Amino acid sequence: MTAETDLWTVLIILGLTVVTVLTRSLFFISSKPWHLPHWAQRGLQYAPIAALAAVIVPELVMTQGLFIHTWQDARLFAAAAGALWFWWHKGQGQAVLGTIVVGMAVYLPLHMGWGW
Repeated sequence: MTAETDLWTVLIILGLTVVTVLTRSLFFISSKPWHLPHWAQRGLQYAPIAALAAVIVPELVMTQGLFIHTWQDARLFAAAAGALWFWWHKGQGQAVLGTIVVGMAVYLPLHMGWGW
């Protein structure tokens, strides 16, 4: 197997590079200030928690494409501890970070120590 790169592949990579640099630097190139509409700013406030939920929920309820079938799963206890932490500290700063830290603090000993 040879590692040859043809001209078409190089042109595609260069084109994607140009598009990426332009779209990401468009806000810096503009000479006048640019503001997002209020609805967009409000929607972006929920983006981190939505992304976290999109990663966590499938991992929490499934293992290798199948639903978990036992209560002896460290993920269940870690999710419960993280949810309690978030509920107890909602409205305070760093509630999401605390949720992750508490969830991992429960998950790791159960998973590594007890093999759940």
